[in-house]
Amino acid sequence: MQVSEKQVENYVRPDGSCPFEDWITSLRDQRARAKIRTRIGRVRLGNLGNCEPVRGGVLELKIDYGPGYRVYFGQVGAKLVMLLCGGDKSSQAEDIRRAIEYWEDYKSRSLQWLKAKII
Repeated sequence: MQVSEKQVENYVRPDGSCPFEDWITSLRDQRARAKIRTRIGRVRLGNLGNCEPVRGGVLELKIDYGPGYRVYFGQVGAKLVMLLCGGDKSSQAEDIRRAIEYWEDYKSRSLQWLKAKII
């Protein structure tokens, strides 16, 4: 099976904030931060590992460490991974709801941008 590298970007809200970066920098456990960033490094290499779809086009990366960290993302084509937000098992339902909201916003704004470039 051919594995292709992926471009990983952070979703940015209209106000300029980045939910994923806000979340990961708020983690007090530096080892957890390192494990999550290492996992994202493997995604860049094309290895999604323990990953499954949740809803609305959003996927969940599971990190087997601590309270069950999760990273939520969307995929744009075969090459781009858009990191939406993160959380752990205790906040999973709310995290998924927010990730879907962010993904819908990203797609909506991207479509508006594409339409403006075409016209």
